[in-house]
Amino acid sequence: MATIFTKIINKELPGSFLWRDDKCVAFLSINPVREGHSLVVPIAEVDHWLDLDLETSAHLTKVGQHIGKALFEIYKPLRVGTMIAGFEVPHTHLHIMCIDNMADMDLVNAAQSVSPDELSKTAGSIREVLSSHGHSSVSDS
Repeated sequence: MATIFTKIINKELPGSFLWRDDKCVAFLSINPVREGHSLVVPIAEVDHWLDLDLETSAHLTKVGQHIGKALFEIYKPLRVGTMIAGFEVPHTHLHIMCIDNMADMDLVNAAQSVSPDELSKTAGSIREVLSSHGHSSVSDS
């Protein structure tokens, strides 16, 4: 059975996309810990990040850095953190989040809901910065 992320990737469920290429996608979390909280997800349904091939793992990190740089430019946090936990969805994903301290990475602090309009506005801002950095894999769909 397909994961919720596969359904988002295949556009069976809505997503606020930031990036799409042949190896991965990135979209906003619907339960963000902080504004701009993004997920970088391989297209291949791999449950545990340790099972990713090294090329895909490196690619996810590279895309995560691009998104992180955009978040840093927009929100100016002390840091942009990344985390791979894997308890929420059995499909590898990197969380990319603005943080000012370690507590900012605790998923317990995630918003219960964010309006689609707010997610759309946030995604638009991030895509705009990614495009201004010359990235051609920026996606709004």
